[in-house]
Amino acid sequence: MKILSIDHVQIAIPPGGEDRARAFYGGMLGLSEVDKPQAMAERKSIWFAAGSVNLHLGIETDFHAAKRAHPAFVVEGLDEILSSCERAGLYVKPDVSFNGFRRVHIFDPFGNRLEFMQRAKP
Repeated sequence: MKILSIDHVQIAIPPGGEDRARAFYGGMLGLSEVDKPQAMAERKSIWFAAGSVNLHLGIETDFHAAKRAHPAFVVEGLDEILSSCERAGLYVKPDVSFNGFRRVHIFDPFGNRLEFMQRAKP
């Protein structure tokens, strides 16, 4: 057996957070909401995609924000993302750059940690 790729990452949000999630992940980050397959339509979640990146937000009654575990997104326009998040009052934390990437952690409206990486300019 060998692992070939990651299909998606799922993080949790609290019940009632769907509108804030859509505003942040769809509006600020530019991910597109996608329909779930009919067989999964009743599951309490929201699915987003951007190119080959798939992010699922599972709605959890006993929600706890992921403070350490996190997805890492490779992006272009990191400064624009950071400015938008800072204007929205979200916590932004620069991190150590390595392997040619500038790295920053942003905490979504629910406190989940997300990493954003942009290739550093030579």
